[in-house]
Amino acid sequence: MDHAISRPAAVRDLVQCQAGSIVSRQIFTASGGNMTLFAFAAGEGLSEHSTPHEATVLILDGEARISIAGDVHIVREGEMLHLPAGVPHAVHGDDDFKMLLTILKEPRDRAG
Repeated sequence: MDHAISRPAAVRDLVQCQAGSIVSRQIFTASGGNMTLFAFAAGEGLSEHSTPHEATVLILDGEARISIAGDVHIVREGEMLHLPAGVPHAVHGDDDFKMLLTILKEPRDRAG
């Protein structure tokens, strides 16, 4: 399957912010998970929710305020944060920001 990242790509340039919107683009999908780029316009966010899958967020541009089970983290460009499965989390940005969300659908190895 041909993905947006089948060749070297500056992933932060594969999605652009649009005023008043959250733009997303799935750039990779496989049976074990997927990778989705998001571009959040200033003031936009995702309300608190949870997912049954482990996930990571990598901030590609700007900074985001990410809460996990009520604990607030300021995550800046180049920084990554783990979103545990089944734990409520929310994402918000005061200014435009871009992030890469990686969702892992395979069961996590609890022994390692």
